[in-house]
Amino acid sequence: MTQTSLPGLFGPIFTLFLVVLGLCVGSFLNVVIARVPAGQSIVHPRSRCPRCGHELSWYENIPLVSWLALRARCRGCKTPISARYPLVELLTGLLYFACLRRFDWTYELVPALVLVSLLVPLTFIDLDHWILPLSMTVSGTLVGLVLAVPRGMDFFRDAALGAAVGFLTFRLMEYVGWKVFKKEALGAGDKYLVAMLCAFLTWRALLGILLFASMQGAVVGILMLLATGRAGPRTEGVPEEEPEGEPPPLTMTWDFTRPGLPLWKRLVLVPFCLLFQPIPDAPLDEEGQEEDWVPDRTSIPFGPWLALAGLELLLLSPWLARVLPADIALMLTGLA
Repeated sequence: MTQTSLPGLFGPIFTLFLVVLGLCVGSFLNVVIARVPAGQSIVHPRSRCPRCGHELSWYENIPLVSWLALRARCRGCKTPISARYPLVELLTGLLYFACLRRFDWTYELVPALVLVSLLVPLTFIDLDHWILPLSMTVSGTLVGLVLAVPRGMDFFRDAALGAAVGFLTFRLMEYVGWKVFKKEALGAGDKYLVAMLCAFLTWRALLGILLFASMQGAVVGILMLLATGRAGPRTEGVPEEEPEGEPPPLTMTWDFTRPGLPLWKRLVLVPFCLLFQPIPDAPLDEEGQEEDWVPDRTSIPFGPWLALAGLELLLLSPWLARVLPADIALMLTGLA
């Protein structure tokens, strides 16, 4: 689609409107980040101080302005308000502006803004809790496919193929990780996030997402490990040393590698194992309940790096296509 610039004063006015909209969306995303992992409603009750329960008035909810006016403290109990809140608001506003610069006032701007609005909360939720809620990634994948329809059947086909191939690729990596390392080597939610990204960016972005996320995550993880002794963010209850003893046995059904299984059954079971076979059961605690997985000091949440790679390909693909050799640019971005 050709880009459409707004004439005269309308351009700056609508640009300012979009940035302010991004700030407001960022304020709402703070609610999503805080409540979705806890299984709480993002609609009710109204925003309130997590310490004293003080309900925020409308003038205490103005993006950026309220945090500055209140001097980063709750009006009720004077508890410091984390800088995370204005950071998320400002980040969302800036990303909305970047999307406008990339796509101008075309239809492509709509899915770009939706993708940003999904990736920002998923990134901070994964950093805080090491989870990627299925309620966001699966529904985000469906939204991405729906938004692909107006862009033509060819684009919809590439988006649907991308969601499927992205999911299966990371499902295979997850499965192989368990087989090789005998422990969780890839987060269970990463494959759903990749499916969502490819639903918006199509299968052509899959290699770029995998390469950029792996390289950037590895470099930062190594630097953090050298500087702080941990590759990822510290989480309450995370052990400082690797647990001793043997890892839990792999209790997997439909295992096509078990001894004595005829070759034809192995071949038949392969696709079922890769697609549907559950990850090995977690070890049980003294009460017979599954123990929560906790990251060790070398673990990093991969979701933020996948999100960053997706944003880089969303916003920087034309620039990458200009600065990289044509064949490499085509493989990483889908643009020659």
